[in-house]
Amino acid sequence: MAVDLLLGLQWGDEGKGKIVDVLTKNYDIIARFQGGPNAGHTLEFDGIKHVLHTIPSGIFHENAVNVVGNGVVIDPVIFKKELDNLQQFNLDIQSKLLISRKAHLILPTHRLLDAASEASKGKAKIGSTLKGIGPTYMDKTGRNGIRVGDLEMSDWEEKYRALADKHESMIAYYDVQLEYDLKDLEADFFAAVAALKELTFIDSEEYLYQARKKGKKILAEGAQGSLLDIDFGTYPYVTSSNTTAAGACTGLGVAPNHIGEVFGIFKAYATRVGSGPFPTELFDSDGKTMARVGNEFGATTGRPRRCGWLDLVALKYAVRVNGVTALMMMKGDVLSGFEKLKVCTAYKYKGDTITHLPYNIDPENVTPIYSEMDGWSQDLTKMESPEQFPKSLNAYIDFLEKEMEVPIKIVSVGPDRTQTIHR
Repeated sequence: MAVDLLLGLQWGDEGKGKIVDVLTKNYDIIARFQGGPNAGHTLEFDGIKHVLHTIPSGIFHENAVNVVGNGVVIDPVIFKKELDNLQQFNLDIQSKLLISRKAHLILPTHRLLDAASEASKGKAKIGSTLKGIGPTYMDKTGRNGIRVGDLEMSDWEEKYRALADKHESMIAYYDVQLEYDLKDLEADFFAAVAALKELTFIDSEEYLYQARKKGKKILAEGAQGSLLDIDFGTYPYVTSSNTTAAGACTGLGVAPNHIGEVFGIFKAYATRVGSGPFPTELFDSDGKTMARVGNEFGATTGRPRRCGWLDLVALKYAVRVNGVTALMMMKGDVLSGFEKLKVCTAYKYKGDTITHLPYNIDPENVTPIYSEMDGWSQDLTKMESPEQFPKSLNAYIDFLEKEMEVPIKIVSVGPDRTQTIHR
């Protein structure tokens, strides 16, 4: 049985949590394969809004097992808060939530290092969420990291102390004003580790291999978005992991020839949180309307998201890099009320017209070239089938499908799981 993937195709915040929640009924296992608590997957049903940071988005489904894969970095303190928030729902966490022993741990000093590094950059800040993600992945590749499996070993606290001491000397190197009480932070950390050790740890690559052999259906859930990939994103304004399809193979131990469907999620417009180039960003009333109607604030940081027209150059790039087989368009309802819509179909790049994503998309190098289409005024949020869509929305969808050469299978018309239309 192949493993299906679900990925964001823009700069994150595409609505992956909702779609995982919608699709989970078709799967036995939901597996998160990369990223850390800098992700914020929002689910809304029964009038309640849920935000998950590390725990996979299938946790609310009775029959789904949720796996945190080896490519994920876990902050025990944030993880414990997520678990505490789930207590009211009487979920069988012990059997429903499994943690890879090879997942790395975010230490309190990783977060401090993140803050010190970002503060030292001044105006050149990359927009870090300050969750310690980057320093943790640096320790992973530097072969210094502490993994979940280490918690089962007798010497793990000695390893912790050695690494935390090293981090403190690195913090001093940055020569920035950073006030903190490490003992206080460590008290919360060790309490959270104790809670983490109550969960079920697994050798996740073996678990998923055996599950596939038994015919279990597995959905791999990505975090952030493809344009934030450490290799293929808008570097250096990216995250510290592989957010593309390749990351699912390394983040779960699944071979490339065992990947099945690749579901790509995108918004009907574009957003970005934090720093970094954004060719179609709007600074006018249209951008403000998108932000207001779309409630565009980061699920993790609360930071306002920058908004702009859909960028097909970047989107087609993400479709190709990931090998997307089916598309899902989110927040179509947010565009209701715009008389005209614009879609970026090419760039003017250093004097030439190009239709591929170049090495650098900073404003001095790139000017978007737009196609204009009719908008629609109808409220989509109460619609229940594609037949109810206004003609101009269908024209918008048809145009995007033709450009990307991949079918749009789902259109989301609101935040609730019921506001999801299958085409």
